[in-house]
Amino acid sequence: MKISKIEERTASLIAELLQVWESSVRATHLFLSEDGINNIKQYVPQALRDVPILVVAENDDGTPVGFMGIAKQTLEMLFISDNYRGRGTGTLLLQYGIENYSVNQLAVNEQNPLAKGFYEHMGFEVYKRTEQDEQGNPYPLLYMRKD
Repeated sequence: MKISKIEERTASLIAELLQVWESSVRATHLFLSEDGINNIKQYVPQALRDVPILVVAENDDGTPVGFMGIAKQTLEMLFISDNYRGRGTGTLLLQYGIENYSVNQLAVNEQNPLAKGFYEHMGFEVYKRTEQDEQGNPYPLLYMRKD
């Protein structure tokens, strides 16, 4: 597994990461409808281009299997391809973010208990809850931080 910060965000890389995103979301965000997934999917390429720090995990073939986005010390996104979930890829990425970029806070969908459990396992604790996500949708968010 290779973990690296991405400087050049090519159209082909964005397309590959969009596939990782969709695979991850379909496996973990069971509260989203098909329309909900397709609606959010429209915004993912721009988010990938705009996030200040983009870190990608590649398998031995050089194919992206996970990624995270960081702004300041906040984990803005972390997605692992469904085929690579449970294999330590998320742990490697998050540890990289903590060690190299001092990641110490994040928000996670309350309706994604596996992600919440993962972040708790990594030392994050919930300090705030909102009824809606940042786009105003009815998906409660849990804000977590690590001391």
